[in-house]
Amino acid sequence: MTGDRRVWVTRAEPGASRTAERLREIGWSPVVRPLLKIRPLSPDVPDLEGVSAIAFTSRNGVSAFAELTLRRDRRVFTVGEATAQAAREAGFADVRSADGAIGDLVALIAREMHPEEQLLAAVAREPVADLQALLAGRVQVETLAVYEAVETGTAAPDGLAAILIHSPRAAVALATLGAQAVERRRVVAISAQAAAPLNGLPVADLHIARHPSEAGMLEALGKPAPGV
Repeated sequence: MTGDRRVWVTRAEPGASRTAERLREIGWSPVVRPLLKIRPLSPDVPDLEGVSAIAFTSRNGVSAFAELTLRRDRRVFTVGEATAQAAREAGFADVRSADGAIGDLVALIAREMHPEEQLLAAVAREPVADLQALLAGRVQVETLAVYEAVETGTAAPDGLAAILIHSPRAAVALATLGAQAVERRRVVAISAQAAAPLNGLPVADLHIARHPSEAGMLEALGKPAPGV
């Protein structure tokens, strides 16, 4: 009964393959069919002379930004530990993780930076949150779009036990497929924000990770039933 083990990994590569490997380790059969594709953008090379720190909200932002400049001498703030690790691997030495959601990142930045300091937010063309607005009056923020997530147009696989949603953008892409994509299926979302675009759809069983990380998602998913 392979259908009872099949989990749709909707996130973009290269993250999708990492997720698939973790699923195999706990007994699931991943179906890697990304709803999104990441495309690096080519903005002007950022001038970091007046910048005190850089904020990243995803690993994709880190990799795209690292291609634009060789500078690694600024503090870095990240929303989660996976993004922090990506920043360290890219050569940034002073990296601080909020180890949570966007609200935790905002609180960390506001606590660590002075109001006169400038923060560069290296984010997606359609970011999950407006850091400039969220930090208004507390930190000066300049936003730089370094990548975009575009829908792949893939169809929903058949015979699924569950669907993993790593971002609001992926949930939007899933919702565009219609009710049949989620009907009678279990969905595990990384956060309430990521689950919101699915409101009104006939999701059979919606779980939101207690911690906004892949580890939290896998905990919410659990392990397949023995003998399946």
